[in-house]
Amino acid sequence: MAEKHIDLGLTALDELFMTEEGRQENRLPRIRQIPLDMIDDMPDHPFKVRRDDDMELLIESVRDHGVITPIIVRQKEDGRYETAAGHRRRMASKINGLTTIPAEVREMTRDEAIIIMCESNLQRTKILPSEKAFSYRMRLEAMKRQAGRPAKDYFGPVGQNSRDELAETTSDSTRQIHRFIRLTYLIPELLTMVDEETIAFRPAVELSYLTEQEQRDLLETIGYEDATPSLAQAIKMKEMSKAGTLSMDSILSIMCQKKPNQKEKISFHTEKLKPYLPKNITPKQTEEYILKALEYYQRYRERMKERGDR
Repeated sequence: MAEKHIDLGLTALDELFMTEEGRQENRLPRIRQIPLDMIDDMPDHPFKVRRDDDMELLIESVRDHGVITPIIVRQKEDGRYETAAGHRRRMASKINGLTTIPAEVREMTRDEAIIIMCESNLQRTKILPSEKAFSYRMRLEAMKRQAGRPAKDYFGPVGQNSRDELAETTSDSTRQIHRFIRLTYLIPELLTMVDEETIAFRPAVELSYLTEQEQRDLLETIGYEDATPSLAQAIKMKEMSKAGTLSMDSILSIMCQKKPNQKEKISFHTEKLKPYLPKNITPKQTEEYILKALEYYQRYRERMKERGDR
């Protein structure tokens, strides 16, 4: 097993024997051609590299002109490098078969690299809610560590100051940053539904206060009812969760309440379907089973009709 190195942000050993002028010069940014296989992603990097239109344009640009703007990296204790900014340029270079990439090597701590990573990626034209959510959370944690504040206290008085400071550098208000960070408390399946715009942003924020088991019960109900909660329904679930009275039955009851502009849909009582369904079948599998049965029945009717026409 490889030895695990812990980056404490301390002065490197060779710098102890340098003059102050030498240390300052050593810390100046340096542009190098670095092998791509020597560069790692930042751990828990929240931004996804998607093959969307913007990425295709970047791939084409790198193919025709190379990487014009160097990526930003920090060197780790094991001699490898870690990307702070330029994950998409790295991917575009790999796709084009390049083996090296111009990189600005900066002397910085992991927290400084996290802040650069968040700042640079928030300039993208398309950012998923989950990407912004984890980016704000990581950046806020890094800012607190730099200031010697407790990293766990996101929403206390100290955290409020940190969020105000963060809001000054973004297009989102302090309150909106708080809402985005709340999304990081959703289970992955619900967070994906927020990214896919299946669940709206504000209801998702309220749902983030539910326990993990309550969220999984809600996920199952969403699949069964083929509907997502409105803001009012999400607030009701949050209140019941806080009171300790939210259950699978109450989630179903809330989800069955008619919403404004809700389209009429067909529903079945589970007890009436049970004699015709396999045991231990999930709500999603029930839907697929019924659709398949209807498909077979439709084929049967068509065959019977063809025989009658002969």
